[in-house]
Amino acid sequence: MDTQFIVSLVIILATFGLYIWIALFNKAKATSDFYVAGRGVPPIFNGMAIGADWMSAASFIGMAGTIMLLGYDGLAYIMGWTGGYLLLTFLLAPQLRKSGRYTVPEFIGDRFQSKAALVIAAICTIIISFTYSIGQLSGSGVVIGRLFEIDARLGTMIGVVLIAFYAAFGGMKGITWTQVAQYLVLITAYLVPVIFMSLQITGNPMPWISYGEFVGKIGELDRELGVSEYFAPFTNGTKWQFLALMFTLMAGTAGLPHVIVRFYTVSTMKAARWSGAWALLFIGLLYFSAPAYAAFSRFILMTKVAGQKISELPAWTSSWIDTGKLQIADGNSDGILQWKELIIANDIVVMATPEIANLGMFVIGLVAAGAMAAALSTAGGLMISISSSFAHDIYYRVLKPDSTEKQRLLVARISIIVATFLAGIIALNPPGVITQIVAWAFALATGTFFPALVLGVWWKRSNAQGVIAGLITGLTVTLAYIIAAKYGGFTLFGIIDTGAGVFGALAAFTANIVVSLMTKPPSQENQESVINLRYPEQMVYKDGEVWINEDSK
Repeated sequence: MDTQFIVSLVIILATFGLYIWIALFNKAKATSDFYVAGRGVPPIFNGMAIGADWMSAASFIGMAGTIMLLGYDGLAYIMGWTGGYLLLTFLLAPQLRKSGRYTVPEFIGDRFQSKAALVIAAICTIIISFTYSIGQLSGSGVVIGRLFEIDARLGTMIGVVLIAFYAAFGGMKGITWTQVAQYLVLITAYLVPVIFMSLQITGNPMPWISYGEFVGKIGELDRELGVSEYFAPFTNGTKWQFLALMFTLMAGTAGLPHVIVRFYTVSTMKAARWSGAWALLFIGLLYFSAPAYAAFSRFILMTKVAGQKISELPAWTSSWIDTGKLQIADGNSDGILQWKELIIANDIVVMATPEIANLGMFVIGLVAAGAMAAALSTAGGLMISISSSFAHDIYYRVLKPDSTEKQRLLVARISIIVATFLAGIIALNPPGVITQIVAWAFALATGTFFPALVLGVWWKRSNAQGVIAGLITGLTVTLAYIIAAKYGGFTLFGIIDTGAGVFGALAAFTANIVVSLMTKPPSQENQESVINLRYPEQMVYKDGEVWINEDSK
């Protein structure tokens, strides 16, 4: 065993031990603990948990790599994902918290007084969360594969076992406090390398400022190497694709079930708003750093790796070639590695850069631990989302309403284990890179839950028939476009599979509104309850007037 392997392993095992201890200490003993952590999480810690839940393997592992390879066009990911939290925090989160439900499908079922809507929403949740989890498990495979220098697919299965254990055991209560720890690990692991690279390249420890100073240098290198300029817009796609992807990620953020449920774990509407504010701060630390990370990584690769003799490449290249995520081919047989002969996957840039920049063993191990924290935290939240949709929304609310709490917890834990292993099997040979798979999950959320929740909260006339039509239409259109664009080459306005949500959302909004207007309106009581969601908890809307709710004092 080499020293680097031992250092990385010790750091990862230490963090794993911390996560497992937290899960054991906060074991879910009741359904409210398992689904919403007893609704007692303070806003600042919920903000950290949201940050960890949100900053998945796609953000930690894939974000900087995507920006490094796509340049300007990769900014759609940052703008969409960050803007989506503003939408969620101000448009939906406080209102959904006031509803007092455990899950998004339960809110939809009760808001529209329809078991059919509940079941369809639960199925949509399972599809969205399952798709998202494939990306996370694939990310864990990249990390574990590099650590043990084994194929990434074997690393994926190791990740499956870890996630299935601690998600099934702790439930939302255990995962919430585990995610607080995981946020601290992953943000430290992300910031330390980018600060060191900034010092190494520019002499300035503030990467958010310093990387702008050598933007021109990267442009000069691009021109010398004959590649498309890093900061030139729309070189990897059309303007419409950029806008469609940004909208899909933004609206998808506001409709993701596993993110929304985090706002159910606080005690009040006010706490939900503050949770969103804290989450924006914690998420911003990583997202403001990703463009700098990408620029520094590209600069180092262009100046210290490209142009070198292939026989004299650094040791880190052979380690990553073993994982299947790096390919080097001497196309012109000159013995020199050209930039175009270096094929580096989006998914390894963050993991490989500390080695590329020679930042030392501890930083390399820290980044590995941070990447695992990112993958584990989001995958755990996704599995809880799948579990709650099946065990609470379908099993308890529809199939067996007389089931005991013990039976429901057992079904919830079994469903987590089954879902994790099924997602892991698909992640062995993922249908795309991590950021692409995650974008599909966002597109599905954009086409289903975003229209349903926006109209469910802000349009009292929306009814059960409308929301069912919207969910089915949005899901069908989004899935059809993803498949047609990915495998059939079909596009409209140059919008590819990752921007499919814009078509799904348009179809879902249209179907919901048209069908609702063509059918009987909800009862007066139901419409008043919808208006009630928009007011603070101490106020009640009734008979056309707003009253102070004495019971809330």
